[in-house]
Amino acid sequence: MAASVTPPRGMRDFLPAEKARREHALGVIRGVYAAHGFDEIETPVMEDSSRLHAGLGGDNEKLAFAVMKRGLTADDLAAAAASGDALSLADLGLRYDLTVPLARFYATHRAALPPVFRAIQIAPVWRAERPQKGRYRQFVQCDIDIIGEAGPLAELELLTATVATLDALGLGGCTIRLNDRRILARILGSWGVPAELRERALITIDKLDKIGTGGVAAELRDLGVEHADVAAELEALTNAGWHLLDRQASQTGHSVPPPAWLDQEAYRDLLALREALPDAAIEFDPTLVRGMGYYTGTIFEVAHDDHGYSLGGGGRYDHMIGRFLGHEVPACGFSIGFERIVDLLEIADEARPRAVVLVHDADAPAAQLLALKSELVASGTRVRLERRVKNLRGMLDRVSADGFDAFAQVGPDTADAASLAFRDLTTSA
Repeated sequence: MAASVTPPRGMRDFLPAEKARREHALGVIRGVYAAHGFDEIETPVMEDSSRLHAGLGGDNEKLAFAVMKRGLTADDLAAAAASGDALSLADLGLRYDLTVPLARFYATHRAALPPVFRAIQIAPVWRAERPQKGRYRQFVQCDIDIIGEAGPLAELELLTATVATLDALGLGGCTIRLNDRRILARILGSWGVPAELRERALITIDKLDKIGTGGVAAELRDLGVEHADVAAELEALTNAGWHLLDRQASQTGHSVPPPAWLDQEAYRDLLALREALPDAAIEFDPTLVRGMGYYTGTIFEVAHDDHGYSLGGGGRYDHMIGRFLGHEVPACGFSIGFERIVDLLEIADEARPRAVVLVHDADAPAAQLLALKSELVASGTRVRLERRVKNLRGMLDRVSADGFDAFAQVGPDTADAASLAFRDLTTSA
């Protein structure tokens, strides 16, 4: 039996047309981010295993691919098996996100960076996911982060750059949902959830769109949360939105006290973000969690009218870099879900350079072909040489699928590009 020649499960090959689509989208993203003052950096695909498993990555740490140490012996393997400590066999691991590497990068190079550093990272990451639709073991993340800015300007710059990027990609119908971890902490506090159970409770609340208010309330009861009205209060929270905050802002005196969960400082910060971005579609959602435990303040997520999943998100993570430096450094980031949005894009013809095929006989002089090709390339045209075949239609269909839009026959008397008679690939054979 022949050996399998497919990629590893959860990883993919990309044919030329799909690769071109991806590179076009990445070019748009890079261009908008750069225009907003962010600088691109690059970090290694691997980090020290101890750093990847330092409690910064939440559940993603469990999905990290480990790289075994060199020179391991049978005794080392047996000892690890006996102790159940497989991680002792690894000293490196593939990065599972770009935020932990960024924190390490900043700690390493902070002396060479500006006081407020605006970073772009666009690169693949790896997670040992169970492969399924929309979930891959290797995928690209597109991150922007601002390090060193403690005020709301960081969130505003990130949101502005993200909205501009989605617009440049032609992705209409997107909404940015906002919340704050301080509000979530107040909600859990009002339910009497002890501090040691709060992260697990947030993981449960994060399932709200999958299992509903009843399911979340049942899981919280199993966790030991005894507050009687969790389901009803969750239902009220899902319908809160800006109208609740606006009503609070319009009240005079203390005739209508604010909800117990409404952290006043976080509330003011969220209103300020909305007021500073009046043209953006921004919603307040007090049940928005975001899965990463390292968030400390504002969190945000991109939703789309036609899709039931997030197209990106992020938030403030002021304590992460301090784990490396020993003192706090404010940080905030936003990541676009590249793998989810790239299939939604329609690349306009004007976004691509003209691409043509020159069909030639097998005995056509190489000097003639290269001269024609060079002349067209110099004018900004993409050119491919194709040898004439009996099944011309099949060949033209193939190059059309690869993104070429016209072809011309090269004859013995073709002297220059001006004498080529191009025909549209969509209508000609």
